[in-house]
Amino acid sequence: MSVLPDSLAGWIATAVLLFWFVGAYNRLVRLRAAVLQSYATLDAALRKQLDFVQASITATAPKEAPPDSLSSSVAPLQAATTQLASVLGATRLRPLDPGAMAALATALQVLINAWQRQHPDAAVTVFDADGTLSRPAPLLSAGIGASTEVGLPGAVEPMAWPEPSASAEIARSQFNVAVGQYNAAIVQFPALLVAWLVRLRPAAPLL
Repeated sequence: MSVLPDSLAGWIATAVLLFWFVGAYNRLVRLRAAVLQSYATLDAALRKQLDFVQASITATAPKEAPPDSLSSSVAPLQAATTQLASVLGATRLRPLDPGAMAALATALQVLINAWQRQHPDAAVTVFDADGTLSRPAPLLSAGIGASTEVGLPGAVEPMAWPEPSASAEIARSQFNVAVGQYNAAIVQFPALLVAWLVRLRPAAPLL
């Protein structure tokens, strides 16, 4: 019995292998695209938070003062805003890079901490990942925006966003879910062989 590649059995095996490869590749590409799409939504939500903070800084600054002479109380918040805007611009170019996402998480936490120090007597509304009201919480309360685990793998504590809107928390949750699905897919056998061949690398959630 012939076992040459041009035999019927060989062609069938080759066709099945090719069909499987294309299907696995298309699935990984769709999951990767879902991460990129969800990051675009997250990016828009974070820029909205930045606009909110910048508007508050502008509103509190004396109108006669030059732009580069902010008061010492507002200067740290302005610096954090500028830093986050810069990091966002860099992350926008490579949202699947874990290093870029880690830098974004750090810059975001710096902004939130600076906002809380600027408004120590205010209260914020914290939203759960599905956008429902979680709780009103005093700023600087323990765990708000600082914890990355709430007892479940991958679960994170809701952030106390400067602007009282659920959009940022919803966008962060959707992005993290998309990242989790993509990362799980590229390490499953035999799809991991496809991921290795086309150089697909794990992404990182925004914690």
